[in-house]
Order: sequence, then C-alpha cells, then structure tokens
Amino acid sequence: MERRPTIKDVAREAGVSKSTVSLVLQGSALVKAETRDHVQKVMAEIGYVYNRAAAKLRSGSTGLIGLVINDLRNPFFSELAASLQRSLSQQDYAAVVANTEEDPAQQQKMIKALIEHGVSAIVICPAYDDSGQALEPIARAGLPAIQVFRRVDDRLDLFPFAAPDYAEGGRLATEHLLAQGARKIAFVGGLEGRPVTQERASGHLKVMAERGQEPVVLAGASTRQFGREQAQVLASQYPDVDGVVCFNDLVALGLVAASAAQGRAIGSELRVVGVDDIEECAHSAPPLSSVSCRIPEFATHISDTLLGWLTQGPAPAPDVRLPVSLKVRASSGES
Repeated sequence: MERRPTIKDVAREAGVSKSTVSLVLQGSALVKAETRDHVQKVMAEIGYVYNRAAAKLRSGSTGLIGLVINDLRNPFFSELAASLQRSLSQQDYAAVVANTEEDPAQQQKMIKALIEHGVSAIVICPAYDDSGQALEPIARAGLPAIQVFRRVDDRLDLFPFAAPDYAEGGRLATEHLLAQGARKIAFVGGLEGRPVTQERASGHLKVMAERGQEPVVLAGASTRQFGREQAQVLASQYPDVDGVVCFNDLVALGLVAASAAQGRAIGSELRVVGVDDIEECAHSAPPLSSVSCRIPEFATHISDTLLGWLTQGPAPAPDVRLPVSLKVRASSGES
C-alpha cells in the first residue's frame, strides 16, 4: 500500500517550507494569494488530505463540543441545538448532542460520557437539579462550560450564563397587548419559583404594576396540555381577562386551541402572545404572536464566546442577556 502524502511531501513538491504549508492549511492571511493557490494545487495533485482530527489532538483539543440539552422534544431546543451545531461547524468544530429529557440522573450520565469521550468544552441548557451538584463533574474536569437559558450553578466564573432578555420580552408583549386594546392581562405557564419563570414574568409584572393592576399569574408546566387546562380556568375564574402572555409557545398554542374551541374569538375577544417564536407559530390557526429569542444570532454568540474562551483564554462575561424582538401575528390582533 502506498504511503499517504505528508506536509513534508507538499512542502518539497511546492518548493516552500513546512510552516508555509501549515499556514495555508490554517487559512492564514499571512500567506500571499498566489502562494496559497500554488500550495493548494500541489496538495490536489499529490492527493494530500489534511487530518484535522490529528492536528487538534496535537494542539490539545479534540475539536468536539458537547451540547447538553434539557428537552429536544421541544422544537425551541431542537432549533437551538441545530443552530449551535451549524455555528460550531463553521469554525471547524463538531458538536456532540446529548438530550437529558429533563432528568437530572440522565444529565449526570450524559455529562460523564461527554467528559470521558474527551470533549473540549460544553454548552449546557440544564435540567433542574436541586442537589446543587449538577455541574460539579465539569468543574472537576476543568472544561470551559457555558450555561444557557437556565442557571443552576452560581459559580459564574466557572460557568458563565447567557440567555435572551426575557424581561424585555415580557414588557414588549404586555405593552403590545395593551396597545391592541386588552384591559386585563394574565401571565400563564412556568413552574412557580424557578428563576427562568420569574425572569420571563418580570417584564409583564412591571408593566402591570405601573398600570396599577393586580397581577393574574397561573403557574404550571410549560406544555400544551397546561395551556389547554388554563383556557378553562380563565373562562370560569377570570372571565374579564382578555389578554395573555404565556411562558412559552407550547403553552400559548394549547391555550389558543382550547379557547377557540370554547368559542372565544382569538385576536379580538382574547389576545395571546407566546415566547420563543418556534416555527409552528407562523403556521398555527390563527398564527401566534411571539417574543423571538433570535436563536441563530444567539447560537452564533454562544459558539464565538465559547471558542474564544477555549482558544484564547479570557473568561466570558459572567451574565449576559441578548436582544429579543416581538413578532406580531393574528393571535394578538395583528395591526
């Protein structure tokens, strides 16, 4: 069997140094365009193939990034994982995705497996783990890791946190509903006492307080089923509520479907806004207004931040909120 061509072979055939070939492989701007073209032509002629995995191993990096996601059945988190994977691949890193299904025990197994397989860093949207030890294996391994959307560890020097600006999203949604003519607005969904619930509700509650209105908060699971159930609760216990900001789109879609089945006119008699802007929002009946977390931009920020930390050393900012925007559709009385 013939020997595979090496960098030395490329350098000899091209009449350049090994370091020049290495710079071409790295895409360095230090190499003149004509030299780069010549070296690449020689590579093609002699059949040289760059072994990127071996190069990363030599540099102390496997080129693998672990993505630990709490629930891939939720379309929002599927989009997050896909966007992160796409953004990392553009920088020549591969993502290994682990779905924990909101199970702390499963999460521990997934983290352990990723560490054993030698990932270089981790992005984690964690399942809730009241032990306070969820990220301890990552700390012991000394891996860079960023918490996204949920914060379960307050050691932000070790595990910086990033999320969309949910407080601003709640404010935008509530002010929009008021501008559309809603007089009494409820916040529906999200487990009581969880920081992410409090943050998503905070902007809404602030606007309500400024208006001197008593809040109506119906806490619970972030699921379609909970949204369906709360449609009946609103109809029987809060008949004067004519606007709803939901914890997420799944709750909103469930609430809209059940409220419409009751005969309520969505978009006029009852106005509803979700959070996350999953793809289904634009295709539901009626289309659902939602606070967009701008996931492609969010994923690019996370991948750039993590890889910068991994390759250059400085730790990211400990707590970051990224911009959101409101996508107005028929469910809130599109104007």
